[in-house]
Amino acid sequence: MARKKKTVIERKDNFIQEQPITQTLEQNYMPYAMSVIVSRAIPEIDGFKPSHRKLLYTMYHMGLLRGERTKSTNVVGQTMKLNPHGDAAIYETLVRLTEGNGALLTPFVDSKGNFGKQYSRDMAYAASRYTEVKLAPICQEVFADIDKNTVEFVDNYDGSMQEPVLLPTTFPNILANPNIGIAVGMASSICSFNLAELCEATAAYIKDNSIDLCDVLPAPDFSTGGQLIYNRSSLEQIYRTGRGSLKLRAKYRYDKDANCIEIYEIPYTTNLEVIIDKIIALVKGGKIRDISDIRDETDLNGLKITIDIKKGTNPDLLMHKLYAMTPLSDSFSCNFNVLIQGKPMTLGVGGILQHWTEFRMESIRKQLAFDIQKKQEKYHLLQGLAEILLDIDKAISIIRHTELESMVVPNLMEGFSIDEVQADYIAEMKLRNINKEYILKRTQEMKTLENEIADLKATLESNTKIKNLICRQLKAVAKKYGKPRLTEIIQEEEIVTPTKDDFIEDYGVRLFLTEQNYFKKIPLISLRSAGEQKVKDDDYIMQELESTNRGEMLFFSNQFNVYKMKLSDIPDSKASSMGEYLQNLLGMDAEEKILYMTVTQDYNGFMVFFFENGKGAKVQLSAYATKANRRKLVNAYSARSPLVYMEKLDADADFLLMRNHDKATLLNTELIPANASKSASGVQLYTLKKNSSITKVCPAAEFQTDNPEYYRTRKIPTTGHFIQEKDKTSNDVPGQMEL
Repeated sequence: MARKKKTVIERKDNFIQEQPITQTLEQNYMPYAMSVIVSRAIPEIDGFKPSHRKLLYTMYHMGLLRGERTKSTNVVGQTMKLNPHGDAAIYETLVRLTEGNGALLTPFVDSKGNFGKQYSRDMAYAASRYTEVKLAPICQEVFADIDKNTVEFVDNYDGSMQEPVLLPTTFPNILANPNIGIAVGMASSICSFNLAELCEATAAYIKDNSIDLCDVLPAPDFSTGGQLIYNRSSLEQIYRTGRGSLKLRAKYRYDKDANCIEIYEIPYTTNLEVIIDKIIALVKGGKIRDISDIRDETDLNGLKITIDIKKGTNPDLLMHKLYAMTPLSDSFSCNFNVLIQGKPMTLGVGGILQHWTEFRMESIRKQLAFDIQKKQEKYHLLQGLAEILLDIDKAISIIRHTELESMVVPNLMEGFSIDEVQADYIAEMKLRNINKEYILKRTQEMKTLENEIADLKATLESNTKIKNLICRQLKAVAKKYGKPRLTEIIQEEEIVTPTKDDFIEDYGVRLFLTEQNYFKKIPLISLRSAGEQKVKDDDYIMQELESTNRGEMLFFSNQFNVYKMKLSDIPDSKASSMGEYLQNLLGMDAEEKILYMTVTQDYNGFMVFFFENGKGAKVQLSAYATKANRRKLVNAYSARSPLVYMEKLDADADFLLMRNHDKATLLNTELIPANASKSASGVQLYTLKKNSSITKVCPAAEFQTDNPEYYRTRKIPTTGHFIQEKDKTSNDVPGQMEL
């Protein structure tokens, strides 16, 4: 069964009419969507949105290109003749175009007063009645020859005046300034390029469009400076497709005397308040401990964020952490969506330059045609003037003897065989100019005009000459208005990428494990002033270690598992707290219990295991290292016999193994062959009789005896030696008969 189309219901004149929803969208929503795309959000090939164009043309029409500054509120009011969207929206547009705001790399408005700052969220601009503006000198290139029919003009919204459809910019402004807009179903995000570099690259592209733009146009440039991390492949993608991402980061300097970091340039895509808020959040969250204070010291000299750091802190390493964890390092997403003859198109840099060149060539053709027409009109008048040179007296006589004023022009036309325009020009000449010298000087201009008209026509008919003219104009713009680039380019290969460990705060800690499986990680600095360690009444500390916060914990359980956890992931404790309950922290089973813990940073060393059946195993600690961040490893040691003792060693050591409290042997772990398998059952160390077992193992230093070498064995397995009576007494060994 075919599905019915959804319908909406309209009420008209007290009756209901059904209408397909697709028709409603087409009639009501699509015009709005197209209006937003074409008339608001997406820039055209001249680099302006309609709001920008209307505002700048109003200022040009007001004579603000060469005149004195005027109050911004005056400009806003005049702009409403072209842009009836309210003074607030117009003034906000004006603010962004000003030099004072700093949003544009090549600002179009010379400003005086407080216009806020691009890099600040909270620095508000002053009201329009307090600020003053005029057009910046670069606007001479924006409005060049606009009065020579270079661009099309249309009526404004009420038909009271005309406005240009586009502005005849002599440089590719579409790429000279950043432009971001969000329309319906599409968006545009265009980065800015240094004006001098852009003009030179455009001239090179016009001469040879097969060049590699990456070779002539180094990289984007932004008004807020900072550093651009250069990646050739990413840049080539942006230049080719108009889509991609640029990596930007802040610039800083270290003041050794004040022991502080000063950030003075930030990425274009962020602001100083966001950066400061993020750093404060990291400090409060304990993720960064090296910062003692941060403040905004921005003044008339420019942006400055000052970060006071603690003594002994590496400022470069701290900045690498901040780059990774804050907007001090950000990206600019490029989406070069441009309106070309009213149609949105996503173009690469080459495509934009190609369309701009075509637009500029058409503007120049119109300008040349205008100049040719004006010169031809002048030449035509001089031709008529040349005719009366033959008989000036005749011309004077015709004018003097004509009775009616209206007949002067017809009589001159008849007397010298000239047309009405020429006759009217002669008739309007001053009496003082009707002399041979004046007329000869004017008619001598005809040769010059002939040459100029010929040159203009030759240029008009030659695309090559028009392109050469554009290139000359581009080089003139680069020379006159070009400035050094603000954003520093650094090669991606030069960036030192910090490891994960670099982002972990490195400080000394003391680790405690209790018999009931409570775990504490206490910083050494707070341990110095701490009192007695708090534990449950029926609990006690069974193991204590010292390490740094960059260590990795290994917890061995009674169910032959090992649990791994980075110390930095475990919250710090205090002596006055009981610590973390490992069953919750590690996710152990209900009956599972931690028997032993160790900490490592490089997985060097080995574990030794001694079992009741007289066997011992030596397992390299690297066997517990995993590439993935696994939290639990099963079969961490052998389950074939009950475990008596385990310990992590960095070098071989002596241990004493006691059998049923009557015999003992002292051996060095070098006798135990190393094994890479975690669950290795080991080798036989002690030869046991039936019903006998290893009952105790301890480091040799913990067994009190006057003659330790009495118990030593040089080979395995061994049968051990009877424990001497005085050693039994010294070590509280209970008496037991040999089995």
